[in-house]
Amino acid sequence: MPKKKLTGKVTSTKMEKTAVVSIDVVKMHPVYKKSVKKTRKFKARDELGVKLGDKVVIEECVPISKTVTWKVIEKLEKEGK
Repeated sequence: MPKKKLTGKVTSTKMEKTAVVSIDVVKMHPVYKKSVKKTRKFKARDELGVKLGDKVVIEECVPISKTVTWKVIEKLEKEGK
């Protein structure tokens, strides 16, 4: 089975080797037909040295710790661009 890849924005880098990445998803509500924005946060292993506000791609991996099961594989944009 292929590994899942998600694109999101780094919201926290306060931990040593872990970054918190927020993923925004916009879906249509089934009854009211209104766009609903949902945000999910993932903790990802950061070995690239990303900074707050960077746009990154994260990929599923084997569990590294209790809460970290993703890793940062690519930095798409720097902060402020």
